[in-house]
Amino acid sequence: MTETVATQGISGVEIVLSEVTKRYPGQNDPAVDRVSMTIPAGEIVVLVGPSGCGKTTTMRMINRLIEPSSGAISIGGREILDMNPDTLRRGIGYSIQQAGLFPHMTVARNVATVPGLIGWDRSRIAARVDEMLALVGLDPDTFRNRFPRQLSGGQQQRVGVARALAADPPVLLMDEPFGAVDPITRGLLQDELLRLQAELRKTIVFVTHDFNEAVKLGDRIAVLGNQSRILQYDTPAAVLAEPADETVAGFVGADAGLKQLTLTRVREVPRGECAVARESEAVEAFRKAIGDSGREWGLVLDDQGRPLRWVTLAQLAQADSLRAAGTAVGGTVSLDSTLQGALETLLAESNANAVVTGRRGEYVGLITIDTLVAHLSRMRSAHAHSDSGGDGGQ
Repeated sequence: MTETVATQGISGVEIVLSEVTKRYPGQNDPAVDRVSMTIPAGEIVVLVGPSGCGKTTTMRMINRLIEPSSGAISIGGREILDMNPDTLRRGIGYSIQQAGLFPHMTVARNVATVPGLIGWDRSRIAARVDEMLALVGLDPDTFRNRFPRQLSGGQQQRVGVARALAADPPVLLMDEPFGAVDPITRGLLQDELLRLQAELRKTIVFVTHDFNEAVKLGDRIAVLGNQSRILQYDTPAAVLAEPADETVAGFVGADAGLKQLTLTRVREVPRGECAVARESEAVEAFRKAIGDSGREWGLVLDDQGRPLRWVTLAQLAQADSLRAAGTAVGGTVSLDSTLQGALETLLAESNANAVVTGRRGEYVGLITIDTLVAHLSRMRSAHAHSDSGGDGGQ
């Protein structure tokens, strides 16, 4: 289990649940009743359902934190009941809400927990700790010797993910890991997980009660009812377009069209442009550039090309320099952000545009409301075409 399987860049392995059931003494009905599903290698599969439906119990049976009463679970073709439970768990990453860090240990010792248990030497562990912290966006020199109480909620969750990945497990179980942070931080952590997954291709089982989170993160979504009964198991696009029953439709909600914006990344759609100028450039040259663009406004950048302020022609008429002119940019989106995130950002801007930034925070374009409307229109047309059977449909 501590060895990864690399197939075409995939480091995860397949998980198969067959008629898995969990019964507790003294209860007439099982908590989980005969669940069967195949979780493909290298994908994020999200278990979503109401509180108490059994989704966390189902996930915890995969690493035997809860022992199944009956049925079978295999990971990478190996039956988990044939394995030592401790060995099994050391080969599976586990990330939970509020990170679950050991408060008396430094960040470095938290991340090193599993590599230490499986016998890595000190130099290898130290190098891996720094590698993992850098991977989740935390500077090792700044954070390795801090304690959890010295971190923000979002930083603690990043450390939790680093710890879960430290021994390079093929499987990662995540139990509502971002549920205890504010919405903005949660969105950033979701984006970070998607970035990591694009690089690592682990098999991730992710539990949430938030359907929007499921749509954003999942390659597949399992919508669960009572006793973890699978109501629908499909891609996010299929669940949004064709809910299996009224219960699933209730999860999807009336705004299914807007939720489809979560399925597309900013990098996948055309980006707009506007006139831009560095702070050090002349006011008059920028005024002319804005006029030539056909807009009434432009964007002031710092010397590294990062967005600072929106500025209108009216504001430039009163300005002697670009260093103080304009109104601060309210927020930006990255190329990995969803169109749903772009919509939320542009609605907060007076000109209904969202600034798109690259990996170093540099300006790379705009997302406009027209971009989103056009994209939704294309998605509706594609779905209607699919329903009609394509070119050969009758």
